[in-house]
Amino acid sequence: MPYMPFQFARCFLVSAIMALTLLMPGCSGKDAQTLTTQVAAKVGSEEISIHQINQVLSRSSMAISAPQSVQALRADVLEKLIDQQLVVEQAIEAKLHRSPEVLAQIDAARREVLARAYVQQLTNAIPKPAIEESRKYFRDHPQLFSERRVFSLQEIQLTPDSGVAEQVREQLAGGKSMGDVAAWLKAHDIPFGGGAATRAAEQIPLDLLARLQALKDGQSAIVQTPRGVTVLRITSSQAAPVTEEAALPRIEQFLMNQRGAEALSQTMKRLRAKATVSYSGDFAKTAPPTAAAADTSNAGSAVEKGNGALK
Repeated sequence: MPYMPFQFARCFLVSAIMALTLLMPGCSGKDAQTLTTQVAAKVGSEEISIHQINQVLSRSSMAISAPQSVQALRADVLEKLIDQQLVVEQAIEAKLHRSPEVLAQIDAARREVLARAYVQQLTNAIPKPAIEESRKYFRDHPQLFSERRVFSLQEIQLTPDSGVAEQVREQLAGGKSMGDVAAWLKAHDIPFGGGAATRAAEQIPLDLLARLQALKDGQSAIVQTPRGVTVLRITSSQAAPVTEEAALPRIEQFLMNQRGAEALSQTMKRLRAKATVSYSGDFAKTAPPTAAAADTSNAGSAVEKGNGALK
């Protein structure tokens, strides 16, 4: 259940850069305010600004422990930006900026940046959940926190048309092992897949987790999914509770992510409803219906998709 080192490093890095910028000797408040637009270097007539350097650093995942390290990294980034500008000039000289392929990539990058900026604006407007909401989530999901377990599982996956789910259930109820069931399936030429894995509670979908939480070590469950039948046996499990204090920051982030996904989904439905979309050629034959595309959330193994509350 790791915390999020990338986000932490990024926030620390940005804070360190800001602190270094503001604490430079000889800079008044006004000077510090304009520092981010100052020129760090010139390559011919082209300028590379401190703002460009800080923008690269803000995307870095490196943890910085001292102002000296920040300054060294800033200098390294500047050299890379200089190299980049030199290569850009060579590309323009070779007229690559007029190439249809390059123009298409530039347009794709522009579209991606704009779309990401809009999504970021949308999610930034979502208010943080109240502390009581996070505490309620903690209380309502003991299987993820106070009663959290780490499961060692054996799994057998059957196709929807195998028609042997009931027979497998009877064998398990009669005390047969998963190995016995696998041998029986092989003997009857029934295709199946499976294996063994260790899964923490947060790596298992909530509806399935509720069923597994009710089982003891050595007990089994048969799960029906759109892709077939999954047979699960808990070979062993270990209690691994999480305190409320440790869980609350992750619950808040989970709820924020959940709200962001819901807001984006609703926005896309609204935009789709307002837009006129016409499919052409072969795409007209495979165009989705006006409703949202079919849900594939249950595809694959029954334990593949976790709930993410503790990730």
